[in-house]
Amino acid sequence: MKNILFLGIIFCSTIVFAQKNIYESNRFDELSSEHEELAIIPFITELDLDDNISKEEMKNLEEKEGYAVQNALETYFSKRKQKKKFSVDFQNIKNTNAILAQHNINFSNIDVYTIKELSEILGVDGIISGNIDLNVLLSNGVSTDFNFMDYFSGSANYGRIGVKVSDGTTGKLLWKYEKEINKKSGKNTNDLIDRMMKLAARKFPYDREKRKDRKKDN
Repeated sequence: MKNILFLGIIFCSTIVFAQKNIYESNRFDELSSEHEELAIIPFITELDLDDNISKEEMKNLEEKEGYAVQNALETYFSKRKQKKKFSVDFQNIKNTNAILAQHNINFSNIDVYTIKELSEILGVDGIISGNIDLNVLLSNGVSTDFNFMDYFSGSANYGRIGVKVSDGTTGKLLWKYEKEINKKSGKNTNDLIDRMMKLAARKFPYDREKRKDRKKDN
């Protein structure tokens, strides 16, 4: 009984935490009214690993994690798009990365380009981007074994992720979701994205149900 109660508290806290860490611009409807397609770009990654590795290898690992998040988000959106859950389309990330490469834009320099520039280059209405800070290689898979003492020692904490949606025409931030990553977040990158986005599903501004609710309120 105590275990059930404790897990219930954890679950409720996770939902409240998720809601408090979601931002939506009060100009969202105005700026996104003509949005039809969004592009997902690789996430800026910062790794803090205990391993004694070279700077070059660290850069390669950060790139791997950044592309893993991009891929996981596409997988999540594609599954829900098939069920007609969204009011926009998402550019195939193979096309996104190919177009970026044609303009000599890669993981190491993408952060010097503005949202407006990237949107124009990619031919989309908005950009899904973000940052992920990790002390583990999430794409390789991590332990999800629950141990209450891990939360006191800090070994349950793996980092933090922030997902952003920005308007391509103005470059304005439209929506942002931040979440801590820990042992309960998922066993790998796909699992993490699937779980965190499901928590925020009805808060995602392009969700058809959310748009219906917004129209009712107006």
